[in-house]
Order: sequence, then C-alpha cells, then structure tokens
Amino acid sequence: MVERKSQEDIRRIAKAGRVVAECHRAIASRIAPGVTTLEIDRFVERLMRERGATPAQKGYRGYPFATCASVNDVVCHGFPDAEPLEEGDIVTIDMVADVDGWKADSAWTFPIGRASTRAKRLLRATRNALDRAIAQAVPGKRLGDIGHAVKKSAEESGFAVVTGFVGHGIGRDIHESPAVENKGREGKGIMLKPGMVITIEPILTTGSSEVSIGQDGWSARTRDGSLAAMFEHTIAITEKGPLILTDW
Repeated sequence: MVERKSQEDIRRIAKAGRVVAECHRAIASRIAPGVTTLEIDRFVERLMRERGATPAQKGYRGYPFATCASVNDVVCHGFPDAEPLEEGDIVTIDMVADVDGWKADSAWTFPIGRASTRAKRLLRATRNALDRAIAQAVPGKRLGDIGHAVKKSAEESGFAVVTGFVGHGIGRDIHESPAVENKGREGKGIMLKPGMVITIEPILTTGSSEVSIGQDGWSARTRDGSLAAMFEHTIAITEKGPLILTDW
C-alpha cells in the first residue's frame, strides 16, 4: 500500500527538504582536504537544529550519527570519523531532516580538491542517472521505468550500478512503501500517481557492483575497492511532473 500525500503534506515534506538542501549547500562550500567527516556531521546536526529540524537518522535502528559519510569505496551508510579527507577523495554525505514530524532525504557525492578524471566521470554519470530517473517520475509511468532509467544510464556510461540498496517512499517515516529499485523493466511495477513521495538514489561504481558490510554493521564497501558515488533527491509526483523537494 503506497500512501498518497495531500498538497499540505507535500508542503511539510518540502520544508524539511529545504533544510537538507541548505545543509548540502553549506557542505559544498566548506568540504576540503584536511576537513574530517566527523566535523561535517557535527556541523550538519548543529545547522539542522538551528533551523528547527532534527537529524532523523540519528538513533534510527541504532545509527549513531546525524549523517552517513561514505568515502571512496564506501557505497553507503559510512560512519563519520576523525580521519582528515585527502586531495582526490570523493565522499557521499547522506542525511534526513525531520521538521514537525515530516522527513526529507538526500545524498550528494562531493569531490575533495582535484578529483581524478575517472572519479569526475563517475560523478557525472551518477548524477545523470539520477536526472534520467527523475524524468520518469510522472503520473502514468510505472515504478520499473525509474529503475530501468537508472540501470540503462549506468550501462551506457560504462559503470556498474549497485542494486542491493534502494530508494523508498518517505513522509512521516524515513522508509515507507514503495521500494524504488535501481533496476527494473519498462512498463512494469506499480503505477505512479500524484501525491506519491519517493526518494531516487542511484549508486554507481567504477568496478564491481558487489558489496560487503563492515564490522560496524552499517558501512557497505565495494568488494574490489573501486570508487562509488551516490546522488539522491526526495521527489513528489505531481500532475505537473516531478517536484524535487531537496533541490539545491
């Protein structure tokens, strides 16, 4: 059962989305070699609380931080730490803001200093996969059209897509129905209707799509040590087309 949100519900989710967007803008201006992901995590939590939001990930199923910080070969759910970022690293910062009980979710992969040509291509390809998937988030399309767009875009770019992690519905809860997979068949799956609010979150790698979970029980890494990138937005499906609630 997929809940369809009212226009007022979507406005409330958008309010949380604006906080997330502000956090990402601020991160983009300060993340650099020598900065630690733990510093970024503390900054994000402080900024959220100043804006009347709470970091919804903190405490969720025991997760201990306000953000996920996934560096280089970490696909997702990486723990922020005190290790300084280095020139050429890439890092995905993923966060969920809660404002008055309504949530919005977004992740962004940032290059640290001057990224390699390979890393730049990966970031462009992953962002393009997100854009192509968002274009499918319109009434009358099917959930499989979104996943198909991600996988086709990844394959055309020459990168692998990680299919073991998915997007999801979002609203009062972080994870609601439906699961939004990074693979799918055109014209298959549930029909998309106005009022649905989902996250779309393609993850691409420069090597294998196989991952393993670290000893912390959260951090997912590529098995072959290849770089991974992820871009995610919260999207409302409307009669006028996809509405990006976390755009910055």
